[in-house]
Amino acid sequence: MTGEAAMTAATGLRSREVEAPELGDRVLLAIDTAIGTSVALGASGRVVEISSDDPRGHAEAIGGLLAEAFRLSGISPAAMTGVVAGIGPGPFTGLRVGIAAAHAFAVARRAPLLPLQGHEAVALDAFEGAASGVRVVQDARRRELFVTEFSDLDWAGIPVRSAGPGLVARADYEAVPNEVWPERIPTATLVRLAARRLAAGRDFESDRAVYLRAPDVKQPGAPKRVSA
Repeated sequence: MTGEAAMTAATGLRSREVEAPELGDRVLLAIDTAIGTSVALGASGRVVEISSDDPRGHAEAIGGLLAEAFRLSGISPAAMTGVVAGIGPGPFTGLRVGIAAAHAFAVARRAPLLPLQGHEAVALDAFEGAASGVRVVQDARRRELFVTEFSDLDWAGIPVRSAGPGLVARADYEAVPNEVWPERIPTATLVRLAARRLAAGRDFESDRAVYLRAPDVKQPGAPKRVSA
């Protein structure tokens, strides 16, 4: 089970394993629910990634994915040295599930929280596939798109963001070469990115979800005065 995803018919989960020499002696967990639900656990130079095909059942899937990642990797939760939180861009309802799970795990294990934007992981995969000038495009619903552009990899092997993330109307969008529309955020690559940032002494993103639009649920206005 290396590189390509394997499908577990009984559970409806996809799994893959990738090499990650940049991990060193770190043990990193990544959680992302911006597109579907995906978790990855990296240790000893390899990363196991487990994802669900269900695009909406984030809260229902996250516990099983975490359990499966630890089972397949053989790593104990007590060994964690960091938790990578995928902070978007993504929809409010789905994104907050993964961020809350990452926070809870980091607090429980007393491990640092390492927030990263998911599009950065998508771009790294594209650059390693020999692409250049990568644009990551994600369905934002409501006839809109989340768009982020990357120019290249820097000396540490980290994608350089040149524009975005931004929200673009589908009607106004113009396709370009080397654009990537991910089916899900590759959490195994989030683990590798976090390891590279730690090794290079780079900062992580702020601990704040990237929604790019106001949530659907709004606080009610002031109550109406009732006359006697």
